[in-house]
Amino acid sequence: MSESERASPREAWAVGEESGGSGSFHTSTLHDERLSSASLETLWQAWTAPAARRLWAVLTGEATVLDERDVGGPRNAVRQPEGEEELRCTHTWLSLRPASFSVSAATETVGGRFLSASLITATFSSDQTTSRVRLTVQRSAACGETDEGAASRLAAGLDALVDVAARTMLIERVIPASRERVWSAWMNETRLPTWWGPDGFTCRTTRIDLRPGGEWVFDMIGPDGTVFPNHHLYHEIIPHERFAYSLLWGENGPKHADAWASFEPTEGGTLVRLGMVFSSVAEFQTAEGFGAPALGHQTLGKLERALLQP
Repeated sequence: MSESERASPREAWAVGEESGGSGSFHTSTLHDERLSSASLETLWQAWTAPAARRLWAVLTGEATVLDERDVGGPRNAVRQPEGEEELRCTHTWLSLRPASFSVSAATETVGGRFLSASLITATFSSDQTTSRVRLTVQRSAACGETDEGAASRLAAGLDALVDVAARTMLIERVIPASRERVWSAWMNETRLPTWWGPDGFTCRTTRIDLRPGGEWVFDMIGPDGTVFPNHHLYHEIIPHERFAYSLLWGENGPKHADAWASFEPTEGGTLVRLGMVFSSVAEFQTAEGFGAPALGHQTLGKLERALLQP
């Protein structure tokens, strides 16, 4: 089965038309689904994690995420291809049950004019080999905005979602410390280089600036003295909650992953989740092949030991 095999999508639309004082619009219901070889948790994180959504939810043009929060907060993506009117998409989570279902609302406007409004229900399931996401989109749209066009965009978005999930690696660990302490050990320019990297590795920093738009240029030095040049570029940072960054092969080198770290209070401490979306499936497979998940767990283990030191 391919990474993004389509699971007999149902595009059965219930369509009606109405006319109001501001013009005509029509309603419809769209259904589609996909199978993925990624784990259920990985598919869920690709669907909900802001850093992952940026890679698939906006397919064309430039995107600017104005704000993104958890349930009840907006996610605004602005797309403005050169020479076209501004397309503004506002997405709000209404309900989230991890790795099970989500309900959200979305609106689209073009140049300030109403284009569409949707209620989106996503359900997730899995068996021993595959994960599945099913979408139901209840939609009201201005006349002229066709269901065929909406269904095509929905299909393209799901294809992009499962592509991102196929390239995503997740590493999780519960650290027995408060979220504030974990955050301060990570987002601290002095402390971060003292524990970052797998067992036996050390860091040699060229420059470090842990702010949105900042960077960390450094070498990781292996137990045998091998030098691995690294360059992290920092993007969104929400204190004590999450941050997003890009990983480059050496200073200003090619990007090999988009990444994020999130921090969630849980029983026994803080759930730290490190997510990486590799630039290609081949890079993901190479990383798995040389043991990146185990090395990532070692890195979070060093973080835990650093926090337990008096």
